[in-house]
Amino acid sequence: MSDNPGAAGSPPRPGAGSPVKEAAAGTRRRGVPPLARFLVRRILIAVLLAWGITLVTFVLTNLVPGDPVAANLGQRALGDPAIVAQWRSEHGLDKPLWQQYAIHLQGLVQGDLGTSQQSHRPVSQDLAEFVPATLELAGAAILISLVLGVAFGVVAALRRDRLADHALRLVSLIGISVPTFWLALVAFYVFFYRLQITPGSGRVDVALGSAPAVTGLQTVDALLAGRWDIFTSAVGHLITPALVLALYTIGLLTRFTRSAVLEVLGQDYVRAARAKGLPGRVILFRYVLRSALVPIITVAGLAFGSLLSGTVLVEAIFAWPGVGQYAYKSATSLDLPAVMGVGLVVGVVYLVINLIVDVLYGVIDPRVRLQ
Repeated sequence: MSDNPGAAGSPPRPGAGSPVKEAAAGTRRRGVPPLARFLVRRILIAVLLAWGITLVTFVLTNLVPGDPVAANLGQRALGDPAIVAQWRSEHGLDKPLWQQYAIHLQGLVQGDLGTSQQSHRPVSQDLAEFVPATLELAGAAILISLVLGVAFGVVAALRRDRLADHALRLVSLIGISVPTFWLALVAFYVFFYRLQITPGSGRVDVALGSAPAVTGLQTVDALLAGRWDIFTSAVGHLITPALVLALYTIGLLTRFTRSAVLEVLGQDYVRAARAKGLPGRVILFRYVLRSALVPIITVAGLAFGSLLSGTVLVEAIFAWPGVGQYAYKSATSLDLPAVMGVGLVVGVVYLVINLIVDVLYGVIDPRVRLQ
């Protein structure tokens, strides 16, 4: 009998003939970095999920009760069957749903989100006008949340069961419990109407105008144009709604950071680092925080997506011209292309955030990308 395990007649090794395993082994032999394989897998999954988002958004939008014809045409025009038939034909509502979805998907591939039935402009043009305002507001809120939430959580963990810990846990409980829309109303009434220490509604003082649009972000465009007066006004208008939005996320991050840091502080390698006499600052930043970053990044990514999609009431109270207001007006008027466009944008934002979080997982913890 031949000693060669690959000779004819000898039983094959388990999994040796698997095409998937052989391809994976060949990829490893060719020296493809684990992080690159990790990124390719995540991008392919994101593409499939993006297609799923288009399907779910289309189906749910068309299941909404109500007739878009009645919402967009007046009563006089609604009574004329010829006008109704022409309107349905112009917007493709006279075709079967599967054909409508195929046309919608074909337009998405070409970068066409359809035409809004209210503004009579391309939905992509409307979103390009409203999305930057929401991105600026949500970006400021998540930045404030990360700085304060992580700092509060670390302090609470290091001062466990002391006065600082109890005080910060109380603050986090208040932040999680207080309704955001109520807090927005109170903040607007107290700081603007009563005390007059914050600017009013909008993104910038009307008398100053706006900086030339480059990114759509008022603060960034003002800096690019060298308009410090507009920049100061934009920051002043931004700070109150951003703090209101950030309070819930601050409470959430404080609790998660405290729990993650306490778990890492009890690990053997942290005790070994202390026994070696390493400074507390080195132990905190090099050992504790890096190990605790994975759950913190997860919560921060989900919170940022929630901020983008949940700013409707805050934008309404502070007259912030963002995508929340656009989505609300589109939904109340049954503007189906606009509603589907907003749903697609929010879904893609979630996908991008999750992809970034997955990449950060692989960068922070090599075990993730080697699995």
